Amino acid sequence: MKRKHKGKIVVQHLAIRYPFAGVVWQLLHHLVGFERLGFEVYYLEDHWAYVYDPLRVSPMPDAGPNLKLVIPSLERYGFGGRWGFLDPASGEYLGMSRERCRTLLREADAVFNLCVATRPREEHQSCRRLVYLETDPGPFQVNLARGEQVAMETARRHHEFFTYAYNIGAPDCLLPAGAIKWHRTRPPVLLDIWHQGVGPAQPAAFTTVGTWTNKGNDLEIGGQTYWWSKHVNFRQVLDVARRAGQEIELATDLDSGPDYERALAGGFRIRPVIPMSLDLEAYREYVSSSRGEFTVAKDSYVRTRSGWFSDRTATYLAAGRPVVTQFTGFEKYLPTGVGLLGFGDAAEAVEAIKKVNADYPRHARAARELAQEYFDAAKLLEEMVLALAL
Repeated sequence: MKRKHKGKIVVQHLAIRYPFAGVVWQLLHHLVGFERLGFEVYYLEDHWAYVYDPLRVSPMPDAGPNLKLVIPSLERYGFGGRWGFLDPASGEYLGMSRERCRTLLREADAVFNLCVATRPREEHQSCRRLVYLETDPGPFQVNLARGEQVAMETARRHHEFFTYAYNIGAPDCLLPAGAIKWHRTRPPVLLDIWHQGVGPAQPAAFTTVGTWTNKGNDLEIGGQTYWWSKHVNFRQVLDVARRAGQEIELATDLDSGPDYERALAGGFRIRPVIPMSLDLEAYREYVSSSRGEFTVAKDSYVRTRSGWFSDRTATYLAAGRPVVTQFTGFEKYLPTGVGLLGFGDAAEAVEAIKKVNADYPRHARAARELAQEYFDAAKLLEEMVLALAL
């Protein structure tokens, strides 16, 4: 049996800032997962940034609509009285009071800065242990290697460092590890929530969910640019659906232009990502009712050989849905070929889909087994707290 820990944990994140279901699920996997280990767990969103309006596709000072999307989910999973939000418009705390939030920062055995959502300020200096928990590797490592001031201050303010760049420090990984002692980890998933058997036994379409083009965190390494976006890699596989004879639906924000036309010509379906991606249960049902996931990774994860793995992809596996995804270096640490299949180019992607379809029940079982072995929140979060000696 796993030991039951005692103590307080605060998780910082950006679910209210970006109220998409995948982001909220990422938060819940940590909040609920730490609580199941025996901790008293609190949520604090104190980045003090304007929130993102997914309908207007722009930042806004009024957090009210986003709060209405996220707080019911926190309440449903038992965190109704254990959340605090620093309102960017008023500077006041909502949910828990300012005094309560500041006290928790001082008292918590660990404060997990999930997604590095919060740039540490004066009040965070009181944290006993501020933990850098990075889900999107690359910019921090490169900026730190260059001596960029914000990155150096971020490093100085945190006490321990975790990353999804599972290949960091390996000879084939281009991301500079620097002098930081990195703890490598993967996305945790609550297996009983993404349980096998939801949705049809033989769904028709592979799917994925995400933004078509991301901007702002491209990397420069050795004179080359590594793009922090998936669209450059999707462009290489836009005929895979037709060549594999397989329905593939992309739930994304792409709705016109050359990429859109090429995707349709290549046999893909395009589905508007909103409103489904703003509804926690609709998102889970979409994943669980898919035949599997077909996706690519951001260029900056792929060509740097980061070893990164998607938290969304981990939920497909947990739902017993096979995954066909682009190699990032994760294949060095996770078994591939059954349930989880990787590819380097379009031809390999076509063959992977055909392999899944040749024995779908076997690959569906293997997907769930992979999630149980490598993405179980109970295991991964236990490893974290043991690494921190909590």
